[in-house]
Amino acid sequence: MNREIRWGVVGPGRIAEKVVEDFAVVPDARAVAVASRSQQRADAFAARHGLERAYGSYAEIIADPDVDVLYVATPHPQHHAIALAALRAGKALLVEKAFTATTAGAVEVVDTARQAGVFVMEAMWTRFQPAVVALNELVADGAIGEVRSVQADLGVAREYDPVDRLFALALGGGALLDLGVYVVSFAQMLLGTPDRVVATGSLFPSGADAEAAILLGWDDGRNAALTTSLKYALPGTARVVGTTGWIDVVPRFHHPDTIVLHRTGAEPETIARRQTGAGYAHELIEVTECLRAGRTESAVMPLADTLAVQEVLGQAAEQLGVRHAEAVEAP
Repeated sequence: MNREIRWGVVGPGRIAEKVVEDFAVVPDARAVAVASRSQQRADAFAARHGLERAYGSYAEIIADPDVDVLYVATPHPQHHAIALAALRAGKALLVEKAFTATTAGAVEVVDTARQAGVFVMEAMWTRFQPAVVALNELVADGAIGEVRSVQADLGVAREYDPVDRLFALALGGGALLDLGVYVVSFAQMLLGTPDRVVATGSLFPSGADAEAAILLGWDDGRNAALTTSLKYALPGTARVVGTTGWIDVVPRFHHPDTIVLHRTGAEPETIARRQTGAGYAHELIEVTECLRAGRTESAVMPLADTLAVQEVLGQAAEQLGVRHAEAVEAP
């Protein structure tokens, strides 16, 4: 596929407003359509961002033959049904994190994508940030020896509102799916899939998780200590500890532009890597390049990693007493 990749936006919410602006710095790609449950919202979004077409239902954008790939930015429980419908129509997908509301939902989407041979990727922009790419290169080069431990935290203070997406269980509310996915994905990227998950925290009156501390363990002794919250702000720091040093990721770690390398016996080295655009361009470029190359998944954010992260989130939610569910059908 050598032509321009044409994108559609599903769910014109807060994150989509930011992401779509980065198409200005993505080669060979253009956002052409948007879909919402509200025609009025879709029309307004299209007008703000210069999109050609606006739809008042998700089914219409899935059926649009002039859209190659959909960016799905609806609430978490709706990802599953929308993704399945899109995959069956042959549409490639970039699905916002968390990928789905449940582990079973993620497995079904991935299985469907693989059977259909259609590209799908989770929109975990952290893995594509230039500073995180530099971190992974240092680790691969042995700059800090063998990685043994990862620490990461991400939290914000939000006033409880039971009908807001962040707090409504039916909309996938809670710290785990919204913010915890970042700390878990960061640890999984560096250490692989854990052998044990231990979580503690508290719930909002709605049943959504308010905060969580997660300890991941590996049989060889490696570990990750992760914290997330919607009740209080956290610095957004991350540290990767190896046998011969460590790397600090300067806040906020999920979209950093600076890391600090501490080699044993040497002075700290500060490494700065700026994002392109607002930082979303890197994942959009990855999807665009994968589609032009005919690939069905990303090597940077592979589906196996998405499933591993979703499994950890699912185990943590179960231990906290949180019961997430997928929407029965796409709205």
